Amino acid sequence: MRVQDNATEVTAAGIARLAGVGRAAVSNWRRRHADFPKPVGGTETSPSFALAEVEGWLRDHSKLAEVPLRERVWQQLVGHPEGPVTALKHAGCVLLLIHDHPTRWLEVSAGSDVRLAAMLPEALGQVLTARFGAAAVNVSSGDREATPVHTERSEKAPTSVNTPPTVHTPAPATPAPVAPALDAPTGPAVLPSAPLLRGTAELAAELGARQTFEFLLGRHLDANPRQYTLTPADLAGLMADLAGPARTVLDPACGAGALLRAAAPDGPAPRAEQADQRLYAQDGAPDLAALTGVRLALHTRATVRGAAGDTLRADAFPELRADAVLCHPPFNERNWGHDELAYDARWEYGFPARTESELAWVQHALARLRDGGTAVLLMPPAAASRRSGRRIRADLLRRGALRAVVALPVGAAPPYNLPLHLWVLRRPEKAPAQPEVLLADVGRFAGEGRGGPDWRAVRDAVLDAWRDFDRAGRLDDRPGLARSLPVIELLDDDVDLAPARHLPPPAAADAAGRLTDVRERLDETLRLTTDLTPDLALDRTLLAAGTAQSAPRWPLTTVGELARGGALLLRTGTNGGHARVPALTDHDVLAGTAPSGTLPESDEEPVLTEPGDVVVPVLGGGSVARVIDDATAGAALGRNLVLLRPDPAALDPWFLAGFLRGTANNRQASSYASTATRLDVRRLQLPRLPLDAQHRYGARFRALDEFERALRLAGRLGEQLVRGMYDGLTDGTLPPGR
Repeated sequence: MRVQDNATEVTAAGIARLAGVGRAAVSNWRRRHADFPKPVGGTETSPSFALAEVEGWLRDHSKLAEVPLRERVWQQLVGHPEGPVTALKHAGCVLLLIHDHPTRWLEVSAGSDVRLAAMLPEALGQVLTARFGAAAVNVSSGDREATPVHTERSEKAPTSVNTPPTVHTPAPATPAPVAPALDAPTGPAVLPSAPLLRGTAELAAELGARQTFEFLLGRHLDANPRQYTLTPADLAGLMADLAGPARTVLDPACGAGALLRAAAPDGPAPRAEQADQRLYAQDGAPDLAALTGVRLALHTRATVRGAAGDTLRADAFPELRADAVLCHPPFNERNWGHDELAYDARWEYGFPARTESELAWVQHALARLRDGGTAVLLMPPAAASRRSGRRIRADLLRRGALRAVVALPVGAAPPYNLPLHLWVLRRPEKAPAQPEVLLADVGRFAGEGRGGPDWRAVRDAVLDAWRDFDRAGRLDDRPGLARSLPVIELLDDDVDLAPARHLPPPAAADAAGRLTDVRERLDETLRLTTDLTPDLALDRTLLAAGTAQSAPRWPLTTVGELARGGALLLRTGTNGGHARVPALTDHDVLAGTAPSGTLPESDEEPVLTEPGDVVVPVLGGGSVARVIDDATAGAALGRNLVLLRPDPAALDPWFLAGFLRGTANNRQASSYASTATRLDVRRLQLPRLPLDAQHRYGARFRALDEFERALRLAGRLGEQLVRGMYDGLTDGTLPPGR
C-alpha cells in the first residue's frame, strides 16, 4: 500500500491548473463550500493546501479536469515539503537511474512506497558513484540528520551539500571546504518524494529521461529568473566552437551547465568519443552544482566530475590541466578573495585588484589549462579598459596568452543592455617572437526589438575571423569587423583592448553602398506612403453630411456578447508552452514587428495564431489591434495579449480590428490602477452591421493599416540614413561634397 501524498502542497494557482479554471473560481469554492480543504501551509495571503486532499475534493465535486501528466509532476515538485530544488535533485537522480539501468528502477519501484524508500538509496548510490566518482557523491543509507559533517575535503566522508557546515572565517592559509556535487537521497528523505518519483518515471516513459529533466529544470529556472544568471544556448555554442574539440573541459563557474553541455558531444557523436571525454564542473551554489551534474550525465556518456564550493578560494581541481576552459564568471564581485589569496600561485600575470574579479577568473582559467590549451571567457566590456587592470592585460599580451577580444552585440547575454566581450586565451607553450592579437566587433548584428542578435551572422563572422587568425597568426583587415594588431601597438599607458577603438572604419565603398541602398529603400517607401495616404477628398460629402447631422446611431454589441454567441473565439496568451515556436509579444504588436519572444517550456497548450486572427494588448492604455497575416501566423500568443478569432461568416477581421482601435471605445473599456491601465477586451464595442457593410469598412481599415506600416518603415529607414550619414562624415568614409 502506498503512502498518501499528504506532504505535497499546492497553491491556489496550482489548484486552478488542476481543475482547468481561473484563480477566481478557486476563491469562490473556498467561500461557498464548507468542506473545501483547509490550508496546511503558506501565508494568509497565499495559502497552500495538501495536494491529495485537493484532488479528492475536486474528484468528489466533479471538478477535476483531465490533468496532463507534466502538470501533475510539476505540482508535486513545487509542492514538495523540502522545496522544489530538493525535489528536482531527487527526480534527477531517479531519471539517471532510469536512463542507465531501467530494469533496476522497475525492480526498485515495484511494491509500496516504503519498499521503494528502503531500496532506492543503494541503487542510486551505485549509479551516481559510477557516473560521478566516489569523491563527488555523498552516499548514505541512514537518517540525513545523522550524516557526519566535515569541514575539510575527504573522499571517505565528504561534506553534504544539503547540510552545509558551520562557516568560520578561515586563516589565509586554510582553503575553504569543497563539497561533493550531489547527495544520494537517504531512505527517510525518499519517502515524501515517492509519489513525485513515480510520476517522474511515468513522464520519462512518455518523453524520455533526458527530456523529462530538461522540462523540469527549464521550468524551475524560468519560474525563478532572478535567482539564476543563465548563458544563452547560442552563445554557449559559439564559445564551445571557439575553444574547439577538447577531451577534457572545465567550467569553474558552471551555473546550469550550458557551456559544458555545448562542449559535450551529442546526437551523432560516437559513443566511444563521448565516453572518452571528461567534464569538470564547479559552482559556488551547491544546488546548481548538483543539478548541472545530473543534467550533464543525462546529456552525454562523458565522465562528469562536479563539486560545490567557491572556486577561487577552494579550487576543487587544483591538479587539473584541461584541454579547454569555458567560463561565464560572476561580474563585478568585490568579495572574491582578494585579501586571502594575495600569494596564490595562480596570479602568474599579476595580482588582480579588488575591483578586477574578472581578471582573477582569467588567470584561474589559464592555470587550469595544459600548455597550448584554450580558454574562452565571457567578460564585461569594462574589463578591457579599466586602468586598474592594465598591467595584467599588458602581461597577458606580452606573453601571448590573450589571443582575441570579440565585442558581442547588445542583447547577447545578461545584462542585456551591455555589449559583452569574449576573451579567447591560450596557455603559451613558448613566448611568441612577434605576437599579434585579434580584435573583432560584431555589434552590427544586434537584433531589433527583443529578438536578440542575429546569431547565425555573429557565429559566421566570429568563427571565420578566428579560424583564419589562428591558422596564420595574423588577419588582414576586415573594415568595421575585425583586424589583428601587433601587441606592441597596444602596450601604451592604457592597454585598452576595446575592439571598437582599434578597428578600421568600414571601407568607403561599402559604407556608400549601404547608404545608397538605404536611400533607395527610403525613396521607394516614401512614394508608397504618398500613394497610400488616405484621400480625404473622397470623403468630403461624408464630412459635410457629418457637420450637418449627427453621427449615425448604430445598434452596438460587445466582444463578450459576440464570444458568447459564437461569432468569435476569445483566447488569452499563456505563460509557457511545449511548442518551441517564436512568440508574439505585446511589444511586437505595439511596434508592428515580427514575433520576437519565446515562451518558457511548460505543459501549457500554447495559443497559436492563424491568418485573420485579431490580437489586442491589454496593458498600456494604447488603442492597438493587429490582424494576423500569413507571415505572422503560427506564432505562439504571449502574455498580456488577447486573441479574437472571428467567424468569417459573421465578422470581417479588419472591420473588427478597426472598430476596436477607436479611442473612445478603448477609454470606456479600460480600468485604471495607480501605475497601469488595463483593457477589458470583452467590454469593447462595435456596431451590428451586415457583412457587406463590414467588408467596406474593413477595406478602409486595411488601407489605413498599410499606410501606418509604410510610415513606420519610412521612420526606421530615415533613422538608418541619418545615422549612417553622421558616421560616414565623421569617420571619413563619406566626403562632405560641395
